[in-house]
Amino acid sequence: MPRHEALDLAIRLGRQAEAVCRHYLSSGHRAGNYWLVGDVHNTPGRSMFVRLSGPETGKGAAGKWTDACDGSHGDLLDIIREAQGLAAFKDVVAEARRFLALPHPEPAPQQGRGSHSFSAASGSQKAARRLFAMAQPIAGSLVETYLRGRSITSLTGTGALRFHPRCYYRPDGQARPEPRPAMIAAVTDLAGRQTGAHRTWLAPDGSGKAAIATPRRAMGELLGHGVRFGVADDVLAVGEGIETVLSPRQVLPRMPMLAALSAAHLAAVLFPPTLRRLYVLCDRDPAGDRARDSLLARAASLGIEAIALVPVAGDFNDDLRHRGAATLSAALKDVLHPDDRRRFLQG
Repeated sequence: MPRHEALDLAIRLGRQAEAVCRHYLSSGHRAGNYWLVGDVHNTPGRSMFVRLSGPETGKGAAGKWTDACDGSHGDLLDIIREAQGLAAFKDVVAEARRFLALPHPEPAPQQGRGSHSFSAASGSQKAARRLFAMAQPIAGSLVETYLRGRSITSLTGTGALRFHPRCYYRPDGQARPEPRPAMIAAVTDLAGRQTGAHRTWLAPDGSGKAAIATPRRAMGELLGHGVRFGVADDVLAVGEGIETVLSPRQVLPRMPMLAALSAAHLAAVLFPPTLRRLYVLCDRDPAGDRARDSLLARAASLGIEAIALVPVAGDFNDDLRHRGAATLSAALKDVLHPDDRRRFLQG
């Protein structure tokens, strides 16, 4: 098949990227502008992400995918080949053409979860910015109660977090959203522009996360970005969850940190051009291990000194809650670069 015909087929599939994913990667689910799944063989999980919108060709094109576990990537033709177990390219083409000939209903528009007045789709950057703008500072709110319950008591430099008393949560398979209190986090790019938002729905008294199926959800453009605490220059610490990142920040309050929000997104974090040293705050699970290894290797290939910080328990918030700030400080002191020990470590 001529190259231009294959490209045309990939473009046509990209225009229906979500329908392709729902058909061939049915074990996954949509998260903002991405389809998340375990791998190209339709294994359940979140390490592979497929872009659902974007230009027709080139960088960021709709249908482009990356697996954070092994660095593999491709387009929707590759997904069809692997998901169907096809060896010959002519068979991939035939299957793609068969799929394109089928009727595919437009995906239902996602209604806004943060406001009655959302006119933008809930997965858009515009909706994410609007949701964050409608939220309020966390001082004295349920967010502060929730974080203090996780032993996160020093909240200096947490302007990326806000509180929304009635953020809509839509249970899977139900049309009617439920208003619930939530912690709203701004996802920003390297220039500080908000590209998305992350919601953590809370219990009515702030004692923990809400007792719902998916108390954490993200919206907007997440890939490469994150929730930032401080402005990174030559040193940055990155981790998965907001609580994971804020925990070592209790004893490293001046060190810039970033929460990537998932293992897959941790592996894809973009580095500031001035970065010289990267600390990776690990979670003790297989997905976290793979993301750590991928990120450390990518940083090293760019000449960035990369250091893994490994918790004793499952994550650094477990360490903070069960072992205390003094013990956490002592443990970090042993692995920090001497310059950073003097510069950032408190006490």
